[in-house]
Amino acid sequence: MSLSSATQPVRIRERITSERDTSGTALLVGGLVWALAVAATALTAISLPQAASPGWQVGIAAVLWILVALALVSGYPLVQGLQARTRAAAAKRAGDDTGARAARHRARQSGWIAAGFALPILLLTVFAQFLAANDHAVQTTFFDVPFMLQSLKDIAIGFWQNVQIAVLAEILVLVWAMVIALARILPGRAGRPIRWLATAYIDAFRAVPSIIVIYLVGFGLPLAGIPFFSELGPFWSSVLALTLTYGAYVAEVYRSGIDSIHWSQVAAARSLGLSYGKTMRFVVVPQAVRRVLPPLLNDFIGLQKDTALVTIIGMVDAFTQAKILSSNYFNLSSVTVVAILFIIITIPQTRFVDRLIERDNRAKTRG
Repeated sequence: MSLSSATQPVRIRERITSERDTSGTALLVGGLVWALAVAATALTAISLPQAASPGWQVGIAAVLWILVALALVSGYPLVQGLQARTRAAAAKRAGDDTGARAARHRARQSGWIAAGFALPILLLTVFAQFLAANDHAVQTTFFDVPFMLQSLKDIAIGFWQNVQIAVLAEILVLVWAMVIALARILPGRAGRPIRWLATAYIDAFRAVPSIIVIYLVGFGLPLAGIPFFSELGPFWSSVLALTLTYGAYVAEVYRSGIDSIHWSQVAAARSLGLSYGKTMRFVVVPQAVRRVLPPLLNDFIGLQKDTALVTIIGMVDAFTQAKILSSNYFNLSSVTVVAILFIIITIPQTRFVDRLIERDNRAKTRG
């Protein structure tokens, strides 16, 4: 056995024993954040309900004292961390370096866990103070609950227009983007002009902001007097504009999925006598679509949000209704309702995309 291999366990032992102990720093940071959270929530629970309107004082006080209780409970990992640090010191005195290192790790983790739980509570408290600032001016401007409930019905009717536009545009985008993607990768010299046209379309519509495309389609086509297109109206003009815009983005998503299919799949299909079109239809495209589902759904989430831009061409959607109400009552809480509705339909889709990504990652790991 060589001298270097014989001394290697000794070097590892020295590295373990000389490792810097950062558990004290983690516990100190966690303790400071926890103390700030407890102090801030307690002061807020004492002062904020007194400044609220009489009908809301009891409810606000109850919520804030629950927040105080959560802040206090979030300090429990600090107790566990101090106990682990005590065990680490005892293990070190006993010569158990491995046990001391494990205990220090638990103490360090406990400190960061306490900070991680206390920090959101502290931020919620700061947000509550922000709402109450300037005699509740922020709260009454953006979160006037009675006015939000009053405007919900009209905004929900307009929001249904946003949902219809999004669904129809998504269906059309799925088809139109596939046509553009296949044109973008068309092989041979004969397909070169079509590839150029598809590339120019993708580059142009990805470069132009969606609101400009909506404006040009909504006002330009009627002014030009083009048969059929000039009579679409705001609703179908909005669908057409979003289809043209997001067709460019989704076409590139499709193309990336098609390019990810190994060339041997195409070679095997062609060797079996399948034409290029049948190879794309039965072999390549089905596999590519499954691979690009997560980015495809992400683009559709963006499309749903961009339906709020159709207000520029006179479409009476949720944002238009909110603007009318806010201008009549000099309050922006109706716009907050629109934001909440978009959040409600977007977050479930986002979580669904995350699950798809996790499923694909697990499949790749098993493979």
